[in-house]
Amino acid sequence: MAAAQFLRDLIAAVPYRLHKVLTDNGIQFANRSCDTTAFEHIFGRVCREHGIEHRLTKVKHPWTNGQVERMSRTIKEGEADQKTIRGIVFPLNVKRFHYDNHDQLRTHLDDFIAAYNLARRLKTLNGLTPYEYICKIWTSEPDRVIVNPIHQMPGLNN
Repeated sequence: MAAAQFLRDLIAAVPYRLHKVLTDNGIQFANRSCDTTAFEHIFGRVCREHGIEHRLTKVKHPWTNGQVERMSRTIKEGEADQKTIRGIVFPLNVKRFHYDNHDQLRTHLDDFIAAYNLARRLKTLNGLTPYEYICKIWTSEPDRVIVNPIHQMPGLNN
């Protein structure tokens, strides 16, 4: 239920249409192979209702095993020493953080997401940041984007 609700919230939050979701074969995302008479899994149903193709990784396959762990490690270690967003030097290579309250955690997460979406250039997007890529798609294929991405920028939108 939590994974399905997360997907619903994600669909409502992102300014573009999701086409594919790749998950592992965990019980959060799919019925077990022995549950042949079970109803359709709630996560798969949410995907179907929104026209999203739900793909599952191959079980015990060397290319897919540990993808989440590798991505978590990449985020934790960071490939660059630091990014500057809104004049704040944001260290990505620090491995441990201590927060005195939830507001500090929220601020740190907001800065990390801003650094990734607005400053990190990705090879898979031909050297564009995720935000630049969405703006490019907005101008070339406006039917793929639900909300004007300029309205998703932090700060004043006028």
